[in-house]
Amino acid sequence: MKKENKTTPPTPKPARDAPVVGSGANGKNTIGDIARLAGVSKKTVSRVLNESPLVRPDTREKVLALMQNVGYVPDPQARGLAFRRSFLIGLVFDNPTAQYIVNLQYGVLDALRGSGFELVVHPCDSKSENYIDGIRRFAQLQKLYGVILVPRVSEDQALAEALREIGCRYVRIASVPLDEHASMVLTHDRHAGTEAADYLESLGHRRIALITGPKRYRSSIERGGGFIDALARRGVELSPELVYEGGYTFESGVAGAEHLLTKHPRPTAIFACNDEMAAGVYKAALRMGLSVPGDLSVIGYDDSPLASQLWPALTTIQLPVRDLGRQAAAMLLAEHWPKSSPQAQAGISVSPHLVVRDSCQPPHS
Repeated sequence: MKKENKTTPPTPKPARDAPVVGSGANGKNTIGDIARLAGVSKKTVSRVLNESPLVRPDTREKVLALMQNVGYVPDPQARGLAFRRSFLIGLVFDNPTAQYIVNLQYGVLDALRGSGFELVVHPCDSKSENYIDGIRRFAQLQKLYGVILVPRVSEDQALAEALREIGCRYVRIASVPLDEHASMVLTHDRHAGTEAADYLESLGHRRIALITGPKRYRSSIERGGGFIDALARRGVELSPELVYEGGYTFESGVAGAEHLLTKHPRPTAIFACNDEMAAGVYKAALRMGLSVPGDLSVIGYDDSPLASQLWPALTTIQLPVRDLGRQAAAMLLAEHWPKSSPQAQAGISVSPHLVVRDSCQPPHS
């Protein structure tokens, strides 16, 4: 009787497209399996799941193709495992000039378009005792990716330290360096004040008045300081009685001009440290029967749409506010920007400059 030969059949190899048996419960693939098979980190896989814009397109395609190939269904808890922040950029401000904030938002949105990030705004009152706690809660509750700080809150060192403590990225827009270069966008307000003074004095004005912003705003100090120092270099001393502290509002411009234009002799020119206050100067001059620029030359600051809408059109300092927002947002998104790079060391800045229109002329002799 013949003995039957028994042989063990070879184990069939899985088809190339067959799902890979994972290490998770019930043999399901885990995020770690996907990361191992794709040759990337679990953080990268989590970012792909969260549709993060921080993943390179080729890496995203490779990971997604692998997930589809193995039939991977993500655990809801895996989403955000490695990326614990939202794709939200916060804009924090305490600024009374509405048009400035609107233009700044447009610039931020320019930079965020197509990036997957969105903008959320947080107005605050920096005179409130607990305003820093409020901003901290805002950043934590929204899980903000980063924050853009606008003057005057950008000038508050305690706020910057509070954001560092909770690990929230930030960029500060300010007239002078207040932080490391990679966290600053500079506006050089002092230089702009100098340019306004040089122009008025070159026209022959010697009796010149100044309406500043609030003293607690560094921008106000820099604009006014640059203006006063430049006049002094040209031999024109600005009398303290011709300096009025405004509030960066239209109403404070009216009040400031009404106060200054009662002085004897009356000033022949006024530099207002933003366009809204300059518009207030126009109103006060009209009430008093004075013409611009026949009796009074006026310079503003910002070059907001209001400047070209006034009659006569306002000579003003052009501050590219929209570009400020664009630059600040781009800096936040540059997560892997090495701080030792030439751009980081030099920092980012914008240069305001004088735009001459119709509101100034030489004084009557």
